[in-house]
Amino acid sequence: MKTHRPGLYSGGAWLSALLAAVIATPVIAQTSSNFGTLTLSPGFSPAQGKMNGYTGGSYSLSAISNRDRDRNLCVGFADPNPDYIMVLEKDFSRLQVLVNSRGSDTTLVIKGPDSTIRCGDDNGKSKDASIDDEKWERGTYRVWVGGFKPGVRYNYTLTVQEK
Repeated sequence: MKTHRPGLYSGGAWLSALLAAVIATPVIAQTSSNFGTLTLSPGFSPAQGKMNGYTGGSYSLSAISNRDRDRNLCVGFADPNPDYIMVLEKDFSRLQVLVNSRGSDTTLVIKGPDSTIRCGDDNGKSKDASIDDEKWERGTYRVWVGGFKPGVRYNYTLTVQEK
């Protein structure tokens, strides 16, 4: 004899709840970050453009893209979740994004609102990564700070500057 448990399977509610959770999961993953959100408008203060974090993870950043819009290689390893969400409230003609880990070998990958990819590695002065680029359109950017080697933890400060 079967026992009916009211509410457990009634009207397919469990299936609807499961589908809602599965469908919502990618949205959550796309809008969350490991260390926070930078919301920037032209004329932002230096303090608004700084955040701290650390590298780590074994997710190859080349899985996001092998090369960026300028054909620079995208290298390094990080967590699959972006480290930061950067929201630009207006267009910027030029921004510089810098990693300061006191000279550790860091990398940067930034994915823009139109899926434009920007990648940075050594900045010439040290092994810290940087990106100095033009035409940053208003919208939401996902920022990954990686290490050149997988699983290595480097503490750093990320700085965004208006140029």
